Amino acid sequence: MARYSHHIFFCTNRREDGRQCCAQSNASNMRDYLKRRAKEEGLSGPSGVRVNTAGCLGRCVDGPTIVVYPDAVWYTYADERDLEEILSEHLKGGRVVERLRLPDSGTAA
Repeated sequence: MARYSHHIFFCTNRREDGRQCCAQSNASNMRDYLKRRAKEEGLSGPSGVRVNTAGCLGRCVDGPTIVVYPDAVWYTYADERDLEEILSEHLKGGRVVERLRLPDSGTAA
């Protein structure tokens, strides 16, 4: 049995030179939000969901980015409502949120 059913990696990269990055979209607070909500929903912990910080995921031009493994689904988000939808639809319901899904082939930035 796998240690976790899903790993969610939040890009929290900050670029000091002013180029677009996920940190500009409050990524660390959004990570904390989803981590808290997963715990409140009883999804976190062994055999459940693990919400992690990641450095640059190489998709800065796509907006704030998360990736859900083992599904290898890449998402962008704007706010807590988007994260709630990912939580309820993907992590609880097993359905990809197509409106937030990024194309599989990303653009490095």
